[in-house]
Amino acid sequence: MDGVNVSPPMDLSLPRTHANLEAAFGGESMANRKYLFFAEVAKTLGHQDLAKLFRDTAVQETEHAFAHFRLLHPELVVEDPQALTPERSQALLSRCLELAIEGETYEYTTMYPEFAAAARSDRDAAAAAEFDEQIAESREHAGIFKKAASNFGFLTSIEHHHAERYGVALAALEGKGDAAEADDPVPGLWICRVCSMIYDPAKGDTDSGIAPGTPFEDIPDDWECPICGARKAGFIPYRPSTLQQLGLQTV
Repeated sequence: MDGVNVSPPMDLSLPRTHANLEAAFGGESMANRKYLFFAEVAKTLGHQDLAKLFRDTAVQETEHAFAHFRLLHPELVVEDPQALTPERSQALLSRCLELAIEGETYEYTTMYPEFAAAARSDRDAAAAAEFDEQIAESREHAGIFKKAASNFGFLTSIEHHHAERYGVALAALEGKGDAAEADDPVPGLWICRVCSMIYDPAKGDTDSGIAPGTPFEDIPDDWECPICGARKAGFIPYRPSTLQQLGLQTV
């Protein structure tokens, strides 16, 4: 499929392996950063050979983490960039920005606020201050990625939907709404279990001959996801909670 990896996707009905890959990716990623930190310590203390050992091992840990991430996100694996159409290239870059925005938004709306609150409860002022600083930085990073998505024309309906959903959850944290609103079912929308592309009947899929206004049920059975090539049978009715089942960060 024009330059994109076509290996069979993981069976997402078997969540244990998916969770294990997530844990393995996190472990290898953490090891990379720890070894780079250790390398700086060794360098500062004048042990250049040991510093090199830590740096070289960190590179290997990165390769391991990438291997796990490719299995988690096969829709992002590019086998032959020259074979990609401009539309597919844009879709891949859009997906990368979407995941970046999603992760940073989760950090400043949920993860770090919870960590900071726990640190204050434990009377650990230093940790609370560190978490508060990360809230500000994660918010800034999310804004930078959103600006990049806008500048390069990569904003997608998925990213817009995530941004709105996070806005509801953030408002709830600030006492301005009900977080449950973020999990209401969305009539008519279907989501791809492989890449999380959302089919919106109001827009259809004109590139594949699906006119705007076409309900998902009326799409031919041989239709494929325009992002990753998954078959129609790989889509399920969309609810915000579905993102948790697909391994995406949610609030």
